[in-house]
Amino acid sequence: MVGVAPVSTWVVAGLLVRPAPNRLGDMTSDTAYQPPPPPPSAAGQVVAETTPETRGGSDFAVLSKRIAQAGLLNRRPGYYVVRIGIVGGLFVGAWAAFFAVGDSWLQLLVAVLLGILFAQVALVSHDLAHRQIFRTRRPSEFAGRIAGNLGIGMSYGWWMDKHTRHHANPNHEDLDPDVAPNILVWSREQAEASKGLPRFVGRWQAFLFFPLLTLEGFNLHVSSVRALSRPNLKRRWLEGTLLFAHFAWYLAALFTVLSPGKALLFLFVHQAVFGVYLGCTFAPNHKGMPTLTDEDQLDFLRKQVLTSRNVRGGWLVDVGLGGLNYQIEHHLFPSMPTPNLRRAQPIVRAYCEEIGIPYHESGLISSYAQALGHLHDVGAPLRTPAGR
Repeated sequence: MVGVAPVSTWVVAGLLVRPAPNRLGDMTSDTAYQPPPPPPSAAGQVVAETTPETRGGSDFAVLSKRIAQAGLLNRRPGYYVVRIGIVGGLFVGAWAAFFAVGDSWLQLLVAVLLGILFAQVALVSHDLAHRQIFRTRRPSEFAGRIAGNLGIGMSYGWWMDKHTRHHANPNHEDLDPDVAPNILVWSREQAEASKGLPRFVGRWQAFLFFPLLTLEGFNLHVSSVRALSRPNLKRRWLEGTLLFAHFAWYLAALFTVLSPGKALLFLFVHQAVFGVYLGCTFAPNHKGMPTLTDEDQLDFLRKQVLTSRNVRGGWLVDVGLGGLNYQIEHHLFPSMPTPNLRRAQPIVRAYCEEIGIPYHESGLISSYAQALGHLHDVGAPLRTPAGR
């Protein structure tokens, strides 16, 4: 996944020719199956060709029953024992290699490896937050704080709150924190209303996207620390203790083993790889898909499916993206264990075809191209003389 960043040069330059959809009615699809457009309602949202009454319940209830009957909501403890064992073993092994290599420029290779492993630990923490591993809250939170706060320096409580709000209203311009115009803008309306840094960056944000991801690892650490001042953050003292314990041992290890110059370079390379990898994992999921406002009144099924994109690929993509390449299935069933998402995909896709809901999936590079095309398109108002 880290190798995606160098590809950005030609992705940005050559694949911005087809802007990604910005509003619900503009959605196109790069998928083997694209059903004919369903009839729009008076408000413009997508509606089913059949009604819940004719299906014996809500559309999602029908799908949920099929998924449950297939046993796809059952826990997969064996899978997670193996996955956590491999990721944990590699994590410990990488740090052992760090101390074994010593004050050498070869540490930059260790920095890259640890950047990848930090992202993999973050993906395991993601599954913990969704209770895919443990059924109950307490063991999920305990393991999540150990992996997130202590292991990689990212607040489990802060991220879980943010991610829960994203799942409740994906791609909603007012309610989804992932599309808030903090640095990037995600719609032309946001671009036209932007000020300061988002307005400056938004003009050429498609070209700046991958370079900005090199700072995402640092941003996650800073946001985690800032969250400690929020009264609504649960167990703030525990979160803070584990966070600062991570920062203390991490910096102590770097500046004890390495010379100051090598330590600073290791720090940047490690965090840059971590940020790029994690950003490349989440970017294909919703970026470039339609954004919603309060005017879009969609039921749960349509809200999750129409704003999400799946990424095609084999086991390597599954491992690299931590199962989040099945984003549609994950958003419909957040607590479904990762290995079951692949098996749920044909059921969900067939059901969407059955009731006339577009189901969007594309290849990995194509998904980045669509996201970058969207960023370039929505920044257009800022590139005009009036927008500068």
